Amino acid sequence: MLKLNNIIAGYGRTRILHGVTLDVPKGGLVALLGGNGTGKSTTLKSIVGLVSLQEGNIVFDGKDIDDVPVERRAAMGLSLVPQGKEVFAGMSVQENLLMGAYHRRRDKAGIAEDLEGVYQRFKRLRERRNVAAGMLSGGERQMLAIGRSLMSRPSMLLLDEPSAALAPRVVEEIAEAILALRELGLTLLLVEQNVGMALDIADYIYVIRGGRIAYEREVGDGVAMDELREFYLGGKEHV
Repeated sequence: MLKLNNIIAGYGRTRILHGVTLDVPKGGLVALLGGNGTGKSTTLKSIVGLVSLQEGNIVFDGKDIDDVPVERRAAMGLSLVPQGKEVFAGMSVQENLLMGAYHRRRDKAGIAEDLEGVYQRFKRLRERRNVAAGMLSGGERQMLAIGRSLMSRPSMLLLDEPSAALAPRVVEEIAEAILALRELGLTLLLVEQNVGMALDIADYIYVIRGGRIAYEREVGDGVAMDELREFYLGGKEHV
């Protein structure tokens, strides 16, 4: 579904990614783990076209998308849920969700169906649909950010640290929601620092350090925590 082939990318003359290669199969749930400043978010931004490649290439659904503009990548089915639970604070929950379907605003019946689907998946959003997004808790904002992306009918969802700054109970809710999305047939790339969550739900993990893939392994296929600890931030983080 998605292949990154030795991509080098960064900002201006500063290189952040130094030859990243990874593969996300159709219907898979792949996690990219790493600490702050390791290149996780830059990888996602490169995939959706917010950061230009200096070398290498990206293939999505069998097509090279290096020269495809941001809006066209979204239309192809790529959707990014950015870090920080970004929502339109002054707009209601429902208005935020409808913004996710703006590009197909004439499809009123389809939008209504998708809106109901989001409300069934995140029942708390239905209860708060008329509340300003800025009044939501961190967990509710994360649910809203995911729901808004789903309104665009993506085939692949890119999630940038969805568990960040959330209580353990809420992290469990988000993890369950992500697993439910995979059951619907979505392909998912999850960027995380929460190693426990990633190991619980992912099929395959990559660890990025210093803009390079330092470790990769299929989950459940002999993933040793001591080995993972060695590669995750050079063993300095608790996993």
